[in-house]
Amino acid sequence: MVVELMTPSGLLLRKDAIAYGYDDKYLRRLVLSGQIVRIRQGAYVKTDVWRNLDDRDRHLLLCEAVVAQYDDAIALSHSSAVLQHDGPDYGLDLSSVHVTHLLDGGGRRGAKVIHHEGRCGAFDITRMDDHWLTAPARTVLDVAILHGLEVGVVVADDFIHRGLTTTAELEQLYEQVKAWPGALILRLVISLATGKSESVGETLGFLLCRNQRLPRPEQQFEIFHPDGRLAGRTDWAWPDYGVFGEFDGLMKYLRYRRPGETIEQTVIREKRREDLLRELTGYRCIRVIWPELFRQEATGQRIRSVLRCAA
Repeated sequence: MVVELMTPSGLLLRKDAIAYGYDDKYLRRLVLSGQIVRIRQGAYVKTDVWRNLDDRDRHLLLCEAVVAQYDDAIALSHSSAVLQHDGPDYGLDLSSVHVTHLLDGGGRRGAKVIHHEGRCGAFDITRMDDHWLTAPARTVLDVAILHGLEVGVVVADDFIHRGLTTTAELEQLYEQVKAWPGALILRLVISLATGKSESVGETLGFLLCRNQRLPRPEQQFEIFHPDGRLAGRTDWAWPDYGVFGEFDGLMKYLRYRRPGETIEQTVIREKRREDLLRELTGYRCIRVIWPELFRQEATGQRIRSVLRCAA
């Protein structure tokens, strides 16, 4: 078998197999026997490897195949660049790899590859491993134009929070692309992406408040002990109403879980933290869970009622 020609990730390229004396009939027999699976034209993966990957990792492996099959005149972009920068995959279509052509030849769709044409300046691309991809700021703007406000803010929030880009850098790049089709939305994306959210859920909760015309919450609101020590931070707060808010998601508990601590112990500790913050401020607390982010009208009404009662 052609195991020796596979990359550490389990990828096999047809061109490598042919170069070492194998033929298409042999590769086809491996596919029919279930030993390898064809993920795109000229690219195969060990079946057991592919079966155990989630959508995100499958897309990254597909990206690996594409950059190995094309010359250096393309850069991974849009959704593919988001994942390459270890960004969130919320709202992204991961069925095809996105590439932007640095010279010409864009504006078409191929075998699980979407080819974009667009002008790339020296600071619009960056090098990762052995291939090009769009730089973080350019990636944010590309994704926002392609997928809209919500996904654009989610990606921008994450990139700013992790220090991959800044609001100033996004604003500077916007001035260069504002004449592009669909670029009108970018001003709003930049104004809403503060970089303070620590998860996709927090960003979506912040946007929910805007969509439901609720008062804009303060993000990462700090609460202190009487002696000045920091007691904790809340995801959102409305100090004028005496209310703070928290997004409850599994990843949040995993992020703050201490070594050797069970999920149940983490939840109890979080409850004690909430009690402390309420005692220190006298504020009411409202928690939002993941499904409520997609029942915006009902969730907005619930938050509005809490704000009204607290005020």
